[in-house]
Amino acid sequence: MASDKELTDFLKSVEKRAFKRTVYAVRDDDAALDIVQDSMIRLAEKYADRPPAELPLVFQRILSNATMDWFRRQRVRNAVMQNLSSFEADGDDGGDFDLLEMLESADGQLGAESAADTVGRQQVLLIIETEVGHLPARQREAFLLRYWEELDVAETAAVMGCSEGSVKTHCSRAVHALAKALRGKGIAP
Repeated sequence: MASDKELTDFLKSVEKRAFKRTVYAVRDDDAALDIVQDSMIRLAEKYADRPPAELPLVFQRILSNATMDWFRRQRVRNAVMQNLSSFEADGDDGGDFDLLEMLESADGQLGAESAADTVGRQQVLLIIETEVGHLPARQREAFLLRYWEELDVAETAAVMGCSEGSVKTHCSRAVHALAKALRGKGIAP
Protein backbone atom coordinates (compact mmCIF):
# COMPACT_ATOMS: atom_id res chain seq x y z
CA MET A 1 0.00 0.00 0.00
CA ALA A 2 1.32 3.43 -0.93
CA SER A 3 1.69 5.88 1.92
CA ASP A 4 0.23 9.38 1.68
CA LYS A 5 3.72 10.78 1.09
CA GLU A 6 4.45 8.27 -1.68
CA LEU A 7 1.15 9.07 -3.38
CA THR A 8 1.74 12.82 -3.05
CA ASP A 9 5.30 12.53 -4.36
CA PHE A 10 4.10 10.45 -7.30
CA LEU A 11 1.38 12.94 -8.21
CA LYS A 12 3.85 15.85 -7.99
CA SER A 13 6.28 14.01 -10.26
CA VAL A 14 3.73 13.42 -13.03
CA GLU A 15 1.54 16.52 -12.94
CA LYS A 16 3.33 18.62 -15.58
CA ARG A 17 3.92 15.79 -18.01
CA ALA A 18 0.35 14.57 -17.62
CA PHE A 19 -0.95 18.09 -18.25
CA LYS A 20 1.16 18.54 -21.37
CA ARG A 21 0.17 15.13 -22.72
CA THR A 22 -3.49 15.94 -22.17
CA VAL A 23 -3.14 19.37 -23.79
CA TYR A 24 -1.72 17.63 -26.87
CA ALA A 25 -4.77 15.36 -26.93
CA VAL A 26 -7.62 17.79 -26.23
CA ARG A 27 -6.01 21.07 -27.38
CA ASP A 28 -7.67 23.01 -24.58
CA ASP A 29 -5.70 24.06 -21.49
CA ASP A 30 -8.73 24.35 -19.20
CA ALA A 31 -10.14 20.98 -20.23
CA ALA A 32 -6.71 19.38 -19.90
CA LEU A 33 -6.32 20.75 -16.39
CA ASP A 34 -9.75 19.40 -15.42
CA ILE A 35 -8.96 15.98 -16.88
CA VAL A 36 -5.62 15.73 -15.08
CA GLN A 37 -7.08 16.89 -11.76
CA ASP A 38 -9.99 14.45 -12.04
CA SER A 39 -7.55 11.63 -12.86
CA MET A 40 -5.40 12.47 -9.85
CA ILE A 41 -8.45 12.55 -7.58
CA ARG A 42 -9.67 9.22 -8.96
CA LEU A 43 -6.25 7.67 -8.34
CA ALA A 44 -6.13 8.98 -4.78
CA GLU A 45 -9.69 7.92 -3.96
CA LYS A 46 -9.83 4.49 -5.56
CA TYR A 47 -6.29 3.21 -5.94
CA ALA A 48 -4.33 4.59 -2.97
CA ASP A 49 -4.22 1.05 -1.55
CA ARG A 50 -2.06 -0.13 -4.47
CA PRO A 51 1.71 -0.61 -4.12
CA PRO A 52 3.74 2.43 -5.23
CA ALA A 53 5.20 0.51 -8.18
CA GLU A 54 1.72 0.10 -9.70
CA LEU A 55 0.79 3.78 -9.50
CA PRO A 56 2.36 4.93 -12.81
CA LEU A 57 0.50 2.41 -14.97
CA VAL A 58 -2.77 2.82 -13.10
CA PHE A 59 -2.52 6.60 -13.38
CA GLN A 60 -1.73 6.51 -17.10
CA ARG A 61 -4.72 4.24 -17.69
CA ILE A 62 -7.00 6.52 -15.65
CA LEU A 63 -5.71 9.55 -17.58
CA SER A 64 -6.26 7.86 -20.94
CA ASN A 65 -9.78 6.83 -19.97
CA ALA A 66 -10.60 10.32 -18.68
CA THR A 67 -9.36 11.83 -21.94
CA MET A 68 -11.51 9.43 -23.98
CA ASP A 69 -14.49 10.27 -21.76
CA TRP A 70 -13.92 13.97 -22.45
CA PHE A 71 -13.97 13.31 -26.21
CA ARG A 72 -17.20 11.33 -25.87
CA ARG A 73 -18.85 14.14 -23.90
CA GLN A 74 -17.70 16.68 -26.50
CA ARG A 75 -19.17 14.60 -29.31
CA VAL A 76 -22.52 14.45 -27.52
CA ARG A 77 -22.51 18.18 -26.74
CA ASN A 78 -21.64 19.06 -30.32
CA ALA A 79 -24.41 16.82 -31.62
CA VAL A 80 -27.00 18.54 -29.43
CA MET A 81 -25.98 22.12 -30.05
CA GLN A 82 -23.47 23.87 -32.24
CA ASN A 83 -20.51 25.22 -30.37
CA LEU A 84 -19.93 28.70 -31.77
CA SER A 85 -16.58 29.05 -30.07
CA SER A 86 -15.18 26.39 -32.39
CA PHE A 87 -15.36 28.95 -35.20
CA GLU A 88 -13.00 31.33 -33.41
CA ALA A 89 -9.34 31.47 -34.38
CA ASP A 90 -7.13 29.31 -32.21
CA GLY A 91 -4.72 31.86 -30.76
CA ASP A 92 -3.83 29.84 -27.67
CA ASP A 93 -0.08 29.72 -27.13
CA GLY A 94 -0.02 26.88 -24.60
CA GLY A 95 -0.95 28.77 -21.45
CA ASP A 96 1.37 29.20 -18.50
CA PHE A 97 3.09 25.83 -18.91
CA ASP A 98 6.58 26.20 -20.28
CA LEU A 99 8.32 23.13 -21.68
CA LEU A 100 11.66 24.84 -21.13
CA GLU A 101 11.17 24.62 -17.36
CA MET A 102 11.94 20.93 -17.74
CA LEU A 103 15.27 21.45 -19.51
CA GLU A 104 18.75 22.06 -18.20
CA SER A 105 21.97 22.87 -19.97
CA ALA A 106 24.53 20.12 -20.64
CA ASP A 107 26.38 20.93 -17.42
CA GLY A 108 23.17 20.82 -15.33
CA GLN A 109 22.72 24.57 -14.84
CA LEU A 110 19.81 26.70 -15.86
CA GLY A 111 20.47 29.93 -17.74
CA ALA A 112 24.09 29.13 -18.61
CA GLU A 113 23.58 29.64 -22.34
CA SER A 114 23.58 32.82 -24.38
CA ALA A 115 20.37 34.65 -25.21
CA ALA A 116 20.73 33.68 -28.88
CA ASP A 117 21.06 30.00 -27.95
CA THR A 118 18.04 30.24 -25.65
CA VAL A 119 15.89 31.84 -28.33
CA GLY A 120 17.06 29.32 -30.92
CA ARG A 121 16.28 26.43 -28.59
CA GLN A 122 12.85 27.90 -27.80
CA GLN A 123 12.06 28.16 -31.49
CA VAL A 124 13.13 24.58 -32.16
CA LEU A 125 11.12 23.28 -29.19
CA LEU A 126 8.06 25.20 -30.35
CA ILE A 127 8.39 23.65 -33.81
CA ILE A 128 8.75 20.19 -32.26
CA GLU A 129 5.72 20.74 -30.01
CA THR A 130 3.69 21.88 -33.00
CA GLU A 131 4.71 18.85 -35.06
CA VAL A 132 3.89 16.47 -32.20
CA GLY A 133 0.48 18.13 -32.04
CA HIS A 134 -0.06 17.36 -35.75
CA LEU A 135 0.49 13.61 -35.31
CA PRO A 136 -2.58 11.36 -35.50
CA ALA A 137 -4.07 10.75 -32.05
CA ARG A 138 -2.89 7.15 -31.54
CA GLN A 139 0.62 7.92 -32.82
CA ARG A 140 0.81 10.99 -30.58
CA GLU A 141 -0.39 8.99 -27.56
CA ALA A 142 2.11 6.17 -28.17
CA PHE A 143 4.95 8.64 -28.80
CA LEU A 144 4.24 10.66 -25.65
CA LEU A 145 3.83 7.59 -23.45
CA ARG A 146 7.03 5.98 -24.74
CA TYR A 147 9.31 9.00 -24.98
CA TRP A 148 7.75 11.64 -22.71
CA GLU A 149 6.48 9.36 -19.93
CA GLU A 150 9.33 6.88 -20.55
CA LEU A 151 7.10 3.82 -20.31
CA ASP A 152 8.31 0.60 -21.92
CA VAL A 153 6.44 -1.08 -24.77
CA ALA A 154 4.45 -3.42 -22.51
CA GLU A 155 3.39 -0.61 -20.17
CA THR A 156 2.42 1.60 -23.12
CA ALA A 157 0.36 -1.23 -24.61
CA ALA A 158 -1.42 -1.72 -21.28
CA VAL A 159 -2.22 1.99 -20.99
CA MET A 160 -3.40 2.28 -24.60
CA GLY A 161 -5.33 -0.99 -24.52
CA CYS A 162 -3.63 -2.42 -27.61
CA SER A 163 -0.93 -4.94 -28.52
CA GLU A 164 2.79 -4.32 -28.13
CA GLY A 165 3.12 -4.60 -31.90
CA SER A 166 0.62 -1.76 -32.36
CA VAL A 167 2.62 0.40 -29.94
CA LYS A 168 5.81 -0.26 -31.90
CA THR A 169 4.04 0.56 -35.18
CA HIS A 170 2.53 3.79 -33.82
CA CYS A 171 5.88 4.89 -32.35
CA SER A 172 7.78 4.09 -35.53
CA ARG A 173 5.33 6.00 -37.67
CA ALA A 174 5.37 8.94 -35.26
CA VAL A 175 9.17 9.11 -35.20
CA HIS A 176 9.39 8.93 -38.99
CA ALA A 177 6.69 11.57 -39.44
CA LEU A 178 8.40 13.89 -36.94
CA ALA A 179 11.81 13.38 -38.52
CA LYS A 180 10.43 14.11 -41.99
CA ALA A 181 8.57 17.23 -40.79
CA LEU A 182 11.57 18.55 -38.88
CA ARG A 183 13.97 17.93 -41.79
CA GLY A 184 11.50 19.82 -43.97
CA LYS A 185 11.85 22.78 -41.61
CA GLY A 186 15.65 22.60 -41.67
CA ILE A 187 16.11 20.92 -38.29
CA ALA A 188 18.53 18.00 -38.38
CA PRO A 189 19.68 15.76 -35.52
